[in-house]
Amino acid sequence: MAAGKSENQSQRGSTGSAEAKNFYTEAGKSFEQNDFEKAIILYTKAIDADPNYSSAYFNRALSYAILNKYTEATRDAEKVLSIEPDSYDAPYVMGIISEYQHDYRGAKEWYEKALSLNPNYEQAKARIEQLKSKLTQEGGAPAAGPSPSGSGVATKSHGENTDTVVEEGQIKKVRWHISNISFKDVVGMKKEKKLIYENIILAIKKPDLLRAYGKKLGLGVLFYGPPGCGKTYFVNAIGGETGSKVIIARINEIVDMYAGNTEKNMHAIFEQARKNTPVVIFFDEIDALGQKRAGEGAGGGEQSSYMRMAVNQFLQEMDGVEKNPEGIFVIGATNQPWDVDPALKRSKRFGEAIYIPPPDYRTRKAALIYNTRKMPLGHINFGRLARATMGFSQADLEEICDKAALIPAAEEDRTGRKRKITMRDFLKMIKMHGNTLDEWYAMVKKSIISKTETQIVDGKKQTTVKEGKLSPEEKSRYKAMIKDVKRNSSSFYKFVRRVVRSFSLRVF
Repeated sequence: MAAGKSENQSQRGSTGSAEAKNFYTEAGKSFEQNDFEKAIILYTKAIDADPNYSSAYFNRALSYAILNKYTEATRDAEKVLSIEPDSYDAPYVMGIISEYQHDYRGAKEWYEKALSLNPNYEQAKARIEQLKSKLTQEGGAPAAGPSPSGSGVATKSHGENTDTVVEEGQIKKVRWHISNISFKDVVGMKKEKKLIYENIILAIKKPDLLRAYGKKLGLGVLFYGPPGCGKTYFVNAIGGETGSKVIIARINEIVDMYAGNTEKNMHAIFEQARKNTPVVIFFDEIDALGQKRAGEGAGGGEQSSYMRMAVNQFLQEMDGVEKNPEGIFVIGATNQPWDVDPALKRSKRFGEAIYIPPPDYRTRKAALIYNTRKMPLGHINFGRLARATMGFSQADLEEICDKAALIPAAEEDRTGRKRKITMRDFLKMIKMHGNTLDEWYAMVKKSIISKTETQIVDGKKQTTVKEGKLSPEEKSRYKAMIKDVKRNSSSFYKFVRRVVRSFSLRVF
């Protein structure tokens, strides 16, 4: 979720009454503490004191959206547009509201409107990029090829079958590629590399070694963690490290509404794999395929029959690989592991789950150095840039480096004068880009973290605990991710991040 406007930001549409500003300031404090109900009450008081206080409407719309009160949020965002027709923030919020309601096409239109009013609105650009895969699954424009987010370098591939052919809902040919990147191209993340080497690399490269010690060969691993932190990039690095072909299995190409096509498409993926061993099959957003079935979680009862067929066929294919695992390894990736069908997570399918966390300081610094290794640089303080990007994802860092390089390139196009990329270019792009993970942490926290609520009933204080959607087993299994979600969404840690980023952007 985009952060609310501060008191020093847009005050257009406001008469600036002291009473309204006081309520607005207090509401902002509640907003930062995630007390959105109280924030709404205080923003309402600010609006009552000043009916044209557009910033109060804007932040109240954000608060309503976070609480899933979309009608009220839409009303407030529309009010901002009526007060400030040139506001690009209001369409952005309308896009978020549409996205929360799974209206991805509507969301894209709102983000594009925001960009039409402010072509440099990086948050809107980032949201549109993130919508591509969702729109593809709905039958929209084809998604781009696999986008590496582990270290920012494009994945080079060569070999046959670089395009999947789908005719009348049936896969006739399956794409695969050979990656030429390896673990040396994945910066930092030593713990994750060790886990992946022991659980995947050895199983593919040295099955006899594991067998000599009585170790059963696994056939599937689940990568989970925040978006844009390197899950897809790791898959390509595994392919390059082991010399395996990589098949990117796309859910939108597999699932078809006509009877029999879904099962045939799933079988075609695995049949292609059997003919091209050693091979890694990668199912991105596996929760979209293997979501908890009816009776096993929220939303399961709404799952379409052809999606259930895809899950059942997937289980059958995995059972077949289990009987003859050599040469085939299946990797699933998800941002929401608790939504993956439990049958997929049992031992021998996706029995091992590996958390791919957001980059820490050392990894951010190494990623920034790696992403800029071929750029003409002036004096760059990478330590300062790593501090200024505290809380950013690998994908954020990649985009910041790419956009920083565009600044002198555009200047040379206008003036004909060359210059190197400077700290100022990087700092400018960091300020413009912002952090794409904050919204994700806030959204996930609401779903999985239990919270205590206190209310007064008949003059007595009553405390109730609202449990998240995770079972005790899932809390234990995904404790590393849950710990990160709690920390990154806490008011104190967000305050610390703001201080560190602000200090790094302005001082050293």
